[in-house]
Amino acid sequence: MFVVLFGLFRLLASLAVVIAAAYLGAAELAATGAQNQSGGIDKINHVIIIYQENWSYDSLYGTLAGTNNLASAGSIVQLDKNGAPLTSAPQPLVGGSPDPRFPASMPVAAYDLAQYVKSDQTTGDLVHRFYHEQLQIDGGKMDKFITWSDNGGLVLSYYDASAMPEGKLAREFTIADNFFHSAFGGSFLNHMYLVCACAPLWPNAPPAYISNPDPNNLADKQVTPDGYAVNTAFSVNAPHLANVTDATQLVPNLKDATIGDRLSAAGISWSWYSGGWNDALAGHPDKLFQFHHQPFVYFANYADGTAAKYQHLKDESEFFAALETGQLPNVVFIKPLGPDNEHPGYAALMRGQEHVAKIVGAIRGSAYWKDSAIIITYDENGGRWDHVAPPKIDRWGPGTRVPAIIISPYAKRGFVDHSEYETVSILKFIETRWHLKPLGTRDARADGLNNAFDFNQTLAQ
Repeated sequence: MFVVLFGLFRLLASLAVVIAAAYLGAAELAATGAQNQSGGIDKINHVIIIYQENWSYDSLYGTLAGTNNLASAGSIVQLDKNGAPLTSAPQPLVGGSPDPRFPASMPVAAYDLAQYVKSDQTTGDLVHRFYHEQLQIDGGKMDKFITWSDNGGLVLSYYDASAMPEGKLAREFTIADNFFHSAFGGSFLNHMYLVCACAPLWPNAPPAYISNPDPNNLADKQVTPDGYAVNTAFSVNAPHLANVTDATQLVPNLKDATIGDRLSAAGISWSWYSGGWNDALAGHPDKLFQFHHQPFVYFANYADGTAAKYQHLKDESEFFAALETGQLPNVVFIKPLGPDNEHPGYAALMRGQEHVAKIVGAIRGSAYWKDSAIIITYDENGGRWDHVAPPKIDRWGPGTRVPAIIISPYAKRGFVDHSEYETVSILKFIETRWHLKPLGTRDARADGLNNAFDFNQTLAQ
């Protein structure tokens, strides 16, 4: 009996050893996998963000096969302010007047803009402001874009960009079809989210700048009633509008932490390259230089006279020089000048697409390509409709879906990434790569573009 019990005990002990070994092996394998994931992203030594302007996903890639496109939208319903369905949309405007290139009224349906205005020409612009966009989204129903627009005939228009220069890159590498601009409204707040993941406070803003968010008496101005700057406003620092001389009309220096601060503290090189920067700083800006597209200018650490401003804020021409001279920073932001940024109203879509393709081509032809990740996206939707409701996270956003294209030797090829991303996913990617502390709750929770990459694949040329 003793022999039998002893044998059984030895058998159970052996099984325990096997189970423990299997468990430890699995744990070790999991740890190795985590290390490989970390080691994978460490193959990226240069992150280059190209930040374009004002198109929703559907308005550029709504016909791109394999994506969540217009074919998935079903019947489009747009309501008036009383909730009644609209049966038509107004004639599009250009410069505030009816655009004679269009019919007197438009259907409540997505339509190809190219039949009226070619992609190398300009159209009218559309309102894209903080409270307006929330009213257009209408709690996720996406059904009041026409009603709350100042150019309702354009909100359902689209170009087929799938064969344009950026569209070709999207089909070659990865396009994200579930990427949302992080903040409601326009360029100002979304540029802030790109660098600080924050809505900046403006204490004691001029009373004339305070919004009234009541839809019945809407005044969608620069500042919320509780003091956050959300719509276009200008910094006390140069460059800013020359005709604004009263400092109380300008946003005071912000003390929030930025991704630039995090990178500098970690010894990681970075620059913001802006088209037309040198001329603007010299006091003779191009007529299409956009002062509110320069987010770092608003922060105390990059104020006038600081060494950091000179070191990190540069002209776009210096980006191309850095590629050639071997001085490209680890993290690069590129903000093209107005004619090249695709913004409807003052820029032709095709010219901006060609400019971006030129930038990407220069990177691919440089020594930096082998360890780079290029992210092309848009600051916001520019007032154009999209059929996908954004996720509900906080009072600031996210807003409407916009295109995002990820290009890298390690980007998945010919891939449509359905993962949920937003503008601050770019910050999360940078923070993950260089082990940086998140700037806030939004970038902390964001997906850092994980599914767009395969670090084990053969390098793309």
